[in-house]
Amino acid sequence: MRKISTNITLIILVAVLTGCAGTTAAAAVNAGSTAVTMSETVQDQTNDTSVDTTINMETTTSVEIVSAEPVEADYDNDDLTISTIDADTTLINLQGDTAAVEGSGVTVEGTVVTITAGGTYALEGTLYGQVFVETEDEDTVFVLLNGVDITNSTGSPIFVSNAEKIVLTLAENTKNTIRDGDTYAELDESDEPDAALFSKDDLTINGAGELIIEAKYNNGIASKNDLLIVSGMISVTSVNDGIKAKDSITILDGVVTVNASADGIETTNADEEGKGTILIEGGTLNITAELDGIHAQTILQINGGSLNIVTGGGAQNNSTQGGSIWGERLNDNPVETATDSAKGLKAGLALTIAGGTCSINSADDSLHSNGTITLYGGDMILASGDDGAHADSVITINAGNITISQSYEGLESAVITINNGYVDITASDDGINAGGGADASALGSRPGQNTFNTSGGSWVYINGGTIYINANGDGLDSNGSIEMTGGRVIVNGPTNNGNGPLDYMGTFNISGGFLIAAGSSGMAQAPSETSSQYSVLYNFDTEQAAGTLIHVESTSGEDILTFSPAKTYQSILFSTAELQNGETYTIYAGGSATGSETNGLYTEGAYTPGTEVVSLAISSMVTGGGAWGGMMGGGMPGGDRGGGRH
Repeated sequence: MRKISTNITLIILVAVLTGCAGTTAAAAVNAGSTAVTMSETVQDQTNDTSVDTTINMETTTSVEIVSAEPVEADYDNDDLTISTIDADTTLINLQGDTAAVEGSGVTVEGTVVTITAGGTYALEGTLYGQVFVETEDEDTVFVLLNGVDITNSTGSPIFVSNAEKIVLTLAENTKNTIRDGDTYAELDESDEPDAALFSKDDLTINGAGELIIEAKYNNGIASKNDLLIVSGMISVTSVNDGIKAKDSITILDGVVTVNASADGIETTNADEEGKGTILIEGGTLNITAELDGIHAQTILQINGGSLNIVTGGGAQNNSTQGGSIWGERLNDNPVETATDSAKGLKAGLALTIAGGTCSINSADDSLHSNGTITLYGGDMILASGDDGAHADSVITINAGNITISQSYEGLESAVITINNGYVDITASDDGINAGGGADASALGSRPGQNTFNTSGGSWVYINGGTIYINANGDGLDSNGSIEMTGGRVIVNGPTNNGNGPLDYMGTFNISGGFLIAAGSSGMAQAPSETSSQYSVLYNFDTEQAAGTLIHVESTSGEDILTFSPAKTYQSILFSTAELQNGETYTIYAGGSATGSETNGLYTEGAYTPGTEVVSLAISSMVTGGGAWGGMMGGGMPGGDRGGGRH
């Protein structure tokens, strides 16, 4: 028996692509020969040590880098004011088809109750009509919903036509219901109001009560300016979008449940700087949407909270299955192929996640940005009918825990950088794919299918963290090049010879970290000879059964690795700082192992030998052996047989 004491050194280097950009939300530049300098201390989530990271790296890309300033919560004392009933409060008692009023600032005409001035108003009772807000002063309108049931079969039950700001407080221990009909009698030139709760001005919702909205005409909640949810239990069911605002949506806390036949939560302003943003600071969001779960026209930023999102019927309704999103919308409206999607989190400019938990089951991409995706933290469990995460330009993972349990491709972008964190990918095609282009590379030729850029602007940078890939296509795939300076990468690649555990068009330079990749041998590649860390690629004469252990040790008995591939394999690639020039290493297949096993890799414990396969002497950066039918990166390997990639 041999003691397993695998020593995997993780070098955490931060390499973040940046570029200058214009001042508008849609600004983008062509970043070429971009010099990046960063010095900071980060937390290595793999071995819980603090690592000082400094990098000065020259990169050349043809990728558009977009600007995205962090979104900050913007609120004042009025937004946080929880209205109560006092001597200055106007009392409105809703009485079916009329209302009784005690106080000033309110007129009643038939079933329409109109608030005409700033101040505090308390509503209770039942109304078959409309609460209409039309004020000319600059004072905030505070409305306390103290147990109301408002139904308007021909328009918005609550319509804020003009106000400096309206703050709706949900009184504690109350249930407040708002519902409309399926037709609206009076609409302006903009076809508004178009929501059960509609405001042309800033709208804030706070309090500890419950608000239930049933929107049968169009949207549930809509604001033409900013929408702020401070607290409360809010439930929206709508035939179109659930919660919608033009300029911004900010959620600080509360429980928000949305069931929408279109987007769950959406902003619409893509033209003005700093507008069209969505910021989630906390709370619990439960969203079931036929289209996108949360869609920000510019920046979508998640700092905290718990997000539970299902879109398009879930990952099983992907483009190859003809699910609801790709056939007919559930409300019988035809799919607008140019714009409709069923993504989990979607941003027009930048998607940033710094904390919180996200559980997303989406027919389309779980995480999507037309620009960049940046992760600074958070826990994500993603199941996607298309990509786990797709960005048109750059994906950067600095921290966090990301598990992609189902996807067509796991991570897809022109440039993908992983500096830290934990990434677990299951993909029916490529695990990580640096290809570039617009969204929708899924099978079935659904609209917007990618046209990949092979001009050399595609890069995968791995500088730290732990990456586990189980892919039916290529494991690590770059239409350009790959750079690995640190981290731990485990790839269970394809079983068919049309794909490989690694696939790159340029170079793959490895200078640090731990890499092991198992899969088919037909397209097997190793890192480039220009690397500064040694690699070994061995192809077996015949396929090895899933779970057949691979064990590597030096002639002195030092254990290099013990690994149990998850699928049938015929090729094994490994690279680690433990490999030394001039040393001979023996590869064993089969046997058994004890100790701690994570993602197929054993640490500590002991190995009981199976069959000794081969002994290979390290004489060049890439050493190869076995039945070569594959394509070696970086030219001829240092083993007996090999071949350059064509």
